[in-house]
Amino acid sequence: MSDKLKQIINKQNDQQNETLDQSDDIVQLVGFIIGEEEYAVPILSIQEIIKPIEWTRVPQTPQYVLGVFNLRGSVIPLIDLRVKFGLGAKNNDDETRFFVLKQGDDVAGFVIDRLTMALRIKKTDIGPAPETRAGDESMIDGVGKQADRILTILKVNKLLERDF
Repeated sequence: MSDKLKQIINKQNDQQNETLDQSDDIVQLVGFIIGEEEYAVPILSIQEIIKPIEWTRVPQTPQYVLGVFNLRGSVIPLIDLRVKFGLGAKNNDDETRFFVLKQGDDVAGFVIDRLTMALRIKKTDIGPAPETRAGDESMIDGVGKQADRILTILKVNKLLERDF
């Protein structure tokens, strides 16, 4: 087992041991990287995380909508978060993943640069979203603070919102 993997497992074990008695005050998230920034979404909103698969381009959609892909008989739109967040497109590599978010009947796949880890953060360590001109239209749900980093927690309903 690599040293990095051991560090991640030890860190997760430490987080779990710290928070066993306070499970109602914990938010479980999955972290991922887009460009140079770390983001997260609630773990329960993720239906699946897969390696990139073949997809089909759909004409007359915004640039960030790559197209659709077939996941066990369901046709799911595929959105490149790099492009949606204003970063340049990037070729897939060994760390690129698709994750499928689901909330109610809304489902979409998203291309991310790299997964980081499952996180357990105390609600008290999550700050409000920074005020922006977008206000309630912002995709940011909050900012999670941990000892060694800060991550942006995204609103699943805003990610799944169809604006195409």
